[in-house]
Amino acid sequence: MDKHKRLLAISLIGLGLLIILGQWLNYFTIAAIAILGYGIYKIRSGDEVKTGYIFMAIGGGMILLGHLMVVVAILMISLGLYYAKMKKMHPQGNHVQKQNITANVHWDRDPWTLRTTSMWHVLGELNVDLSLAMVEGQENVLMFQGIVGDVDLNVSEDYGVEIEAFVLFGQIDCNEQKETGMLNRIYWKSPNYEHRDQKVKIIISYLVGNVDIHLN
Repeated sequence: MDKHKRLLAISLIGLGLLIILGQWLNYFTIAAIAILGYGIYKIRSGDEVKTGYIFMAIGGGMILLGHLMVVVAILMISLGLYYAKMKKMHPQGNHVQKQNITANVHWDRDPWTLRTTSMWHVLGELNVDLSLAMVEGQENVLMFQGIVGDVDLNVSEDYGVEIEAFVLFGQIDCNEQKETGMLNRIYWKSPNYEHRDQKVKIIISYLVGNVDIHLN
């Protein structure tokens, strides 16, 4: 990332934080946060998970309606963090880069080319099957980041895989590891990763998301 993109990332994060800090809490916001929190509690406790997601949606919707500028700030912060992360993961800048409002990725139907790629979107649905990938190079990084994401990932044993997944609100299911509710994070690395000829690192990060990782 050049100096211009670095400055853009810092500016977006700073401006977003200033907008959030400039907003005053009111009874409507407190009620929305309470409903959102109740939904998270329901999901984390495992009691009426579907009801929990409904309450989360209602609370989140109330916040969206009552604080449009906060929503804009969140978008700015998320995009700024994406640029900062991209600079760290791809210092040479030699990679595929995509930013969209919506993304619908189906890399699970036909053979596809695996190359270092970064994606950011407001709303995304991604279905990725590594067993169908035609690998380009020995080491690749896939970075999926945004606001709301539904990710279904099938991991192949053909090469070394390292996965970092984070979801602020939602669920991550990786083999026997399952994190639900708020601040969910999972890290997984395939056996003998360092000795594999071909490696891929996958980074997943969403504000709200449902991530299913299947280890074949």
